[in-house]
Amino acid sequence: MADERALDEVVTFTSDLIRIDTTNRGGGDCQERPAAEYAAARLAEAGLEPVLLERTPGRTNVVARLEGSDPSADALLVHGHLDVVPAEAADWSVHPFSGEVRDGVVWGRGAVDMKNMDAMILAVVRSWAREGIRPRRDVVIAFTADEEASAEDGSGFLADRHAHLFEGCTEGISESGAFTFHDGGGRQIYPVAAGERGTAWMKLTARGRAGHGSKVNRENAVTRLAAAITRIGEHEWPLRLTPTVRAALTELAAVYGIRTDLSDVDALLEKLGTAGKLVEATVRNSANPTMLDAGYKVNVIPGEAVAHVDGRYLSGAEDEFRATMDRLTGPDVDWEFAHHEVALQAPVDTPTFARMRAAIEEFAPEGHVVPYCMSGGTDAKQFSRLGITGYGFAPLKLPEGFDYQALFHGVDERVPVEALRFGVRVLDRFMRTA
Repeated sequence: MADERALDEVVTFTSDLIRIDTTNRGGGDCQERPAAEYAAARLAEAGLEPVLLERTPGRTNVVARLEGSDPSADALLVHGHLDVVPAEAADWSVHPFSGEVRDGVVWGRGAVDMKNMDAMILAVVRSWAREGIRPRRDVVIAFTADEEASAEDGSGFLADRHAHLFEGCTEGISESGAFTFHDGGGRQIYPVAAGERGTAWMKLTARGRAGHGSKVNRENAVTRLAAAITRIGEHEWPLRLTPTVRAALTELAAVYGIRTDLSDVDALLEKLGTAGKLVEATVRNSANPTMLDAGYKVNVIPGEAVAHVDGRYLSGAEDEFRATMDRLTGPDVDWEFAHHEVALQAPVDTPTFARMRAAIEEFAPEGHVVPYCMSGGTDAKQFSRLGITGYGFAPLKLPEGFDYQALFHGVDERVPVEALRFGVRVLDRFMRTA
């Protein structure tokens, strides 16, 4: 088990990393290098030889390999990103980059997404160094840049240009799984991610005839665009169940003693109550209009209008997604991908998933571990180019009433100290046995 020093270090590392402002606004101005240097120094102190890699100056990634005891075993990738989304200090109870520890809670941007996991990885590896422990498999550790935007300077760059650093890796773990989900009825559920919807961020462009705002114009680009995004926003996507979602529904139904009837998924979700929230966003594709840009003066009809849509599609459903977008945009609006990444599917009947389940159950025997599919995406998409199967496994034991998912990109992001310590114990247990 991780030593007592590791349980203190994880709090310190989380706080320290939060204080390093790595805000990623998507325009390329983020500077992950100070955080990367901090993480690399902590790894070097544990006897590892981390390398710092950049595609763009300041957009720094860290990769290190810890040699396992079984040279014939496949390697495990353990990765976390260093960048965070923006935070408006005036909206927060504490400064978002203070890293303040108050009343047993660490506050700040990145506390759950995902400097907490970065800190857990560092704490576990350093504990092993002190105790002389080697895992069974090689463990490749990667701290990445640019996950909160395109990942072009982060995991995409690493996968495309430095694949040799991940030689032998067949599986990986990262964010958005193994946290406590309280159902409101006394049950504690620990969802482990075994899939992600694909990313389809789209730019829509409507073109028409520019003219005076006082004249009749049947070729108004704004009108054409508005009609298209209304159709997209109101579209009812059909049910599409992937193997991971089927497994999630089946295991959740077993937790509640409900007969699994996948012929009426909406009714089953209703019976699952609040636990259905873990699944409801991943039984369909989705497309949400998010941005509009048109015109420059109230009495001028512009010749072009632009919108952006956040689309997500399930594994095996990309062709349907594309065809639906063609139909919904119609003949007067063109669309293209502004950012496109694959959907992922990971098996849940493997020894690795069983070991993740066992690690959680050892320290949370009252919990129910279930697989689930993420509605969004992570760096696992880019690492999948290297044949690495990704899981969401960043363990946290959270108190009832702590809305973990709402804090992702939210105001007053924070994480309990005891949740971090639980995470270190579970991560240590899993990585030793994986």
